[in-house]
Amino acid sequence: MNSVKRVLLGSAAGVFAVAGAQAADLPVKAKPVEYVKVCSLYGAGFWYVPGTDTCIKIGAYVKLQTEYNSSNGPFMDGVANGGAGDPGGRHTRTDTAPFTFNNRGVLSLDLRTQTEYGTLRSYMDLGVNTNAADNWNSGAGQNASLALFNSRAFIQFAGFTVGRMRSFFDMYFQGTYAFAAQRFAADTSPNGIVGAAYTWQFGGGLSATLSLEDNSQGNSGRGRSTLNLSTNTLPVGLQTVDTKGPEFLDPVFNLRLDQAWGFVGVSAALHDASGGYFGGTEGTGHPSDKFGFAVSPAFLWNSPFGLTGDAIAAQGVWSKGAAGYATALVGPTAVFGSGTNLGIGWIAEGVYADPAKSPIGGPVFLTTVWSFNAAYEHRWNPQWRTSVYGGMVGVQYDDDNAKSLVCDAAAAGAGIRVTKCDPNFTASEIGTRTMWNPVPDLDVGVDLVWWHLNTAFGGQNLVGGPFGAKPNATYSLKDQDALSAIFRIQRNFLY
Repeated sequence: MNSVKRVLLGSAAGVFAVAGAQAADLPVKAKPVEYVKVCSLYGAGFWYVPGTDTCIKIGAYVKLQTEYNSSNGPFMDGVANGGAGDPGGRHTRTDTAPFTFNNRGVLSLDLRTQTEYGTLRSYMDLGVNTNAADNWNSGAGQNASLALFNSRAFIQFAGFTVGRMRSFFDMYFQGTYAFAAQRFAADTSPNGIVGAAYTWQFGGGLSATLSLEDNSQGNSGRGRSTLNLSTNTLPVGLQTVDTKGPEFLDPVFNLRLDQAWGFVGVSAALHDASGGYFGGTEGTGHPSDKFGFAVSPAFLWNSPFGLTGDAIAAQGVWSKGAAGYATALVGPTAVFGSGTNLGIGWIAEGVYADPAKSPIGGPVFLTTVWSFNAAYEHRWNPQWRTSVYGGMVGVQYDDDNAKSLVCDAAAAGAGIRVTKCDPNFTASEIGTRTMWNPVPDLDVGVDLVWWHLNTAFGGQNLVGGPFGAKPNATYSLKDQDALSAIFRIQRNFLY
């Protein structure tokens, strides 16, 4: 019995020894792999950043656009752009190419986190824009541009929106229905604007927003375009802006109702249109401060008349001393026609002059600038849609003293032979765009647009030049027209 017990105990010990050795050889258990998880809180394209409760969406778009008889805006050659006249549009061998290219690629990041105060969101985009030049400079060859740009960089939290955003004054963007540049409006959708806002949500789709927004001359501001005419010159293609530096941001208020059928809203803004010094330097005196304003109603009607997928939208703006809210056309316009035909005009929020040099100088005379834009889009089927759109901007130098200052400066600086001076003018557009979506997220379309400038100083003559390759001559000031075509192909991905 003792020998049997010894055998059994020895066998058991051997089994445990072998089992222990095998256990010692087993690898250490790995930590579980943390896979990326879909975040369904905010719609398609969001996923959780591993190790956090933050959701992120990465978007992008790439486009190629080519234009005929239009600048890289695209807009009618020669029309005001950012405070300076377009140097093109003179229809000479050394000037404007009939075709231009615009190429753009953009990436966007949208991060959102749920907090006890609601959603914390940050959003930004960054893009590269290339313009194959539409302007030729004699002896210098082609003038092209390559630039980085940023149209959005904002934070939203607990009702606040701060950073580079779309202005809360804007409600309707005609670029939704057209490729042509929307200078007949001043919507900040393409470039954004820097500001800070708070939005109240009242329920049922009703909301109100109060914001403070950039009123500077940069591409993130509404622009400041008060003209100092003390020097008594106003040459074609040059804007003599002289404003008081911005001391505060523009207050903007918006009230709107959003529903499944669309929206209706109204917005208003105040704007500092004060001038600088009469002589351009301290000690030369200055006009009293002047403040302008702008008001705007807008609406969008989805599926009108029971036509699913169709839309009608419009926005109007009335401004006095706040031209940058009504139009992006702030500055001088000089549109050349054939031969020696020319259309000109100046858009400014106010004008003033040194009272020591002009008997009507002293105060800033504010200018009225209004605009109206509308569009109708029809869906033929899921792949095809067509829009018809139009817009108009009008400029009124309301005070007779303002008209006299402009006319005197224009006659002296540009050599205008004044018979009946009236610097008030309008510009308008009518266009149609057809879009094809062969597959989701791919847009292929053509836009045809007719531009018209109802010129200031119509029916008079201007003695001037040379304008680029245009000679010194007596130019007839007449209304000008242009027909342009724009083709675009664009891939959108979660943008």
